[in-house]
Amino acid sequence: MKAVLPALARPLVESHIPAGIEVHWFATTDEARAMVADAEIGWLDNNRPEEWARSVEAAGQLRWLSTIYAGLDALDTDLLQQRGTRVTNGSGVNAHTVAEYAVMGALVAAKRFDEVVRAADRQQWPVDAPGKQELFDSDALVIGYGTIGRLIGERLAAFGTRVTAVTRSGADGTLTPDQWQARLGSYDWVFLAAPSTDGSRHMIGANELAAMKPSAWIVNVGRGDLIDQDALVDALTRRRIGGAFLDTVTPEPLPPEHSLWRAPNAIHSMHLSGRSQTRMFMRAATLFVENLQAYVAGRPLKNEVDLAAGY
Repeated sequence: MKAVLPALARPLVESHIPAGIEVHWFATTDEARAMVADAEIGWLDNNRPEEWARSVEAAGQLRWLSTIYAGLDALDTDLLQQRGTRVTNGSGVNAHTVAEYAVMGALVAAKRFDEVVRAADRQQWPVDAPGKQELFDSDALVIGYGTIGRLIGERLAAFGTRVTAVTRSGADGTLTPDQWQARLGSYDWVFLAAPSTDGSRHMIGANELAAMKPSAWIVNVGRGDLIDQDALVDALTRRRIGGAFLDTVTPEPLPPEHSLWRAPNAIHSMHLSGRSQTRMFMRAATLFVENLQAYVAGRPLKNEVDLAAGY
């Protein structure tokens, strides 16, 4: 049984690999593509999505693809389904740090700490605070209540924020995907932690932005294409909403000439939320070893993705 794995993971996983697995370690995309054509198992991650997709495309006999990433939007999931490739993702590996980042984004927006930092860079001493919102006694909508969304909700609740979640089932007092739009005007904060799918793309468009409170902020730690960015730039320019804290945008990196860089009250964090930690790769390696042992034994895999749904 052939497996193609990243050389970076070798010190963490090699001693835990079951007997009968023939492992090939790669350090570059070219090495991965050269090795993977007849592999049954692949952990082919690359910090460049297009290179990752190239390696996966070359793996024509892959039965199980493991990835540290939560989102699969860079991959041809139709092709993976046709091939019968099972996919497990890294959902939960960076959940705590992304949730912390999301709440930090709301705090930065509430106190406009971005402006405080710029004032300090200019050696200015403001006589008034640039941001005066509080998380306490405010209302937040969290769209996408998986692992990250739940952690966001828990952290907001600790600040005294009233949290409403959106889930597919509407269980436990949450809103369903067809209910939240009608309630948008009730919230001071709209957190996006949903995956990118055909049904979620541009879920925040011109109509949704018009329905929000004029003082409300969007915090996006999901995917950039959850928001219609042209509509967002227009709403920000016309001051129709309070602002947007954007960890994710589309495309990434955002071109220097893109109008979203210069839109009023847009705060960018360049998709750094998941990278703002030291343990993600160790957690991913532990998850991979658990799943490898389960795969060999024929047991269910953790974090297996529904390729038809996209997550």
